[in-house]
Amino acid sequence: MDNRRKKKLTFFTIGLIFFLSGVEYAVILPTIWRYLQTLNAAPYFLGLVLSAFSFSGLLSGPLFGHWSDRTGTTKKILLFANLFEIVGNFMYFMEYSKWLLLSSRLVAGIGTGAGSSIFGFLTRITAAEDRATVFAAVMACRQLGLLIGPAFNIFLRLCDFHLGPFVVNKYTAPGLFMCLLWVLLQLAVVFMYWDLPHLERGRVQEGSTSRNREEDSDEAKPLMGSQEAVASNPTGNQSFAASSVMPNHISPPSSPLPSQALESSSPFNNFSISREFLREEVVVLLAAQFITLFNQTALETMVTPLTQKFFGYGELENSVMYSLCGVEVIAGFLFVRWLSCRASDRAVLAVGLTICNIAGVWCLIFLANPLGGFPWQLTEFIIGVFLQVLGLPFVAVAQVSLFSKVTAEKTQGFSQGVRRSVGGLATILGPLWAGGLTENMYIMLGVMAALLALLTKSQGHLTLGLVLDLLSSDEDPMVQTTK
Repeated sequence: MDNRRKKKLTFFTIGLIFFLSGVEYAVILPTIWRYLQTLNAAPYFLGLVLSAFSFSGLLSGPLFGHWSDRTGTTKKILLFANLFEIVGNFMYFMEYSKWLLLSSRLVAGIGTGAGSSIFGFLTRITAAEDRATVFAAVMACRQLGLLIGPAFNIFLRLCDFHLGPFVVNKYTAPGLFMCLLWVLLQLAVVFMYWDLPHLERGRVQEGSTSRNREEDSDEAKPLMGSQEAVASNPTGNQSFAASSVMPNHISPPSSPLPSQALESSSPFNNFSISREFLREEVVVLLAAQFITLFNQTALETMVTPLTQKFFGYGELENSVMYSLCGVEVIAGFLFVRWLSCRASDRAVLAVGLTICNIAGVWCLIFLANPLGGFPWQLTEFIIGVFLQVLGLPFVAVAQVSLFSKVTAEKTQGFSQGVRRSVGGLATILGPLWAGGLTENMYIMLGVMAALLALLTKSQGHLTLGLVLDLLSSDEDPMVQTTK
């Protein structure tokens, strides 16, 4: 089988993994509260169960990423991680006690940590100028799963039979259904996934031509200038400062490493967590990850009580609303995928933050205390949710792509694990924040808007860099020219 076909099948399998993660969320979430009620669980237990899934993923992400960096492979990691998804969902299906249900989500969440290995893998096999496009497609797959997932509940809610000692009903069926899907995915990974050669190794073999292509790419520009990098270097090591402004920390063409050295040397030799992550551009991008996911999950939590309070919406109306939001998000990711071929990541990020800030101000003014009658209130609500959802794809794709470029390429798995752990922390705290302040909307939305304003200020040097590029260049720096 030729490499092109292997690459297509591998990308297809990665898309399936993220698609199933979206389906799992959409299939289990609508019925989990009623499921807990049948097990005599207290209301607070719902928060524990939902947080357990994110918490275990938060811990496992860096570990799986570190594993992939050390071995240089991801296939075995995916097969191992999927076992946790299979076991966790089968435990969810067993319907024994509320504690088993809590444990089931804790076990299944471990499997999500493999996402850090996948992002590290994608970083190593794609060129810098193509990375945002690839990341946008992968993220769109998860959103597609979120959109299609509720449709599976149409037939799952009709289940009412016994399977040996187990009862299959509308509450336990989602666990069995997802268990079977993850088993099928195991087969897909075995037969349709390959550990493709890293792009860096290909460049060493191809010579200086491919190196020049990466150096000429606009997307390989560092977020900070060389003087800023020296200033942010806590050790004062000039060699580190010089390496920090090189794209993806790749060695200069004048001193390429032999392929044997690339394979034998450990990616964590001379690696320092403080030196890698306590840099201004990295901290800002991690903050972008946290704030956007914090606001997104807080919005998802407060929307349902809000629609019930002001519009009298039930399950059907909310399902339609979430489906429409899913369509908007998928369209947004597809648009960002197109835009990333023509504009820099910094420009995409600036557009996304602008939209998010407008949405934050709008929600603070019109959703904290809706004005007018029912038609006006509904219009204000629709515009607010539309703007909140619209900005997410821009920020999500740009910050992931930029993060992959300002952190070391050889330790991308671990770095992406750290990034996803920060996101996992946000998905735990966001619902807790919104759930406790549904009666104090000004405080809830005000803090969310303030976090966005703080993030935008921190990202100001990126936008300033774009303006300076426009003034100093004859051609638009936001347009990437492929050479």
